[in-house]
Amino acid sequence: MTASTVLIVPGLRDQVEEHWQTLLAASLPGARTVPPMGRGDLDCSRRVAAIEEAVASIAGPIIMVAHSGGCVMMAHWALVTAHAARIKGVLLATPPDFERPMPEGYPPLSAIEAGGWLPVPRQRLPFPSLVATSQNDPLGELPRVLELARAWGSEVFDLGKVGHLNPASGYGPWPMAEQLIARLEAGSTVQ
Repeated sequence: MTASTVLIVPGLRDQVEEHWQTLLAASLPGARTVPPMGRGDLDCSRRVAAIEEAVASIAGPIIMVAHSGGCVMMAHWALVTAHAARIKGVLLATPPDFERPMPEGYPPLSAIEAGGWLPVPRQRLPFPSLVATSQNDPLGELPRVLELARAWGSEVFDLGKVGHLNPASGYGPWPMAEQLIARLEAGSTVQ
């Protein structure tokens, strides 16, 4: 499907077999995944280092596919990486609003801040990016997510009412991910 290696950047979760990112990684030849670290250790700098290590281990161009907290991790990583020129594009699916309290069951704002996630970077990303938004995401109100997309210089793709695009919202397989990756591979997003 792509000449680039697809690198999956999961959010604040452990490995979930029915998650669309897990299914996508299994379906794409040569895809790699940054190891999930779960919610037990919220150290943002460790996660950024894990992304840098994964990118450094891949030869050639890369398309990154981040979901949820992985989008914020990727924005932090973009500030410090030496590998930005190798990134052909990034799909940022349903980024959360870490600057507002999260629903019950998610880390409190104080833990996110203590982990070094705040402030969420608002610099223009040094590579093409596409933010896939949800109109009813419990982890990020649409106006706030659109503000992040503008700051990052990302194209926006409205998915409609897909919740947080996770198994709790009814997503297992998400075939559109492959279509959006193909757009990034073709270079048909704005930078």
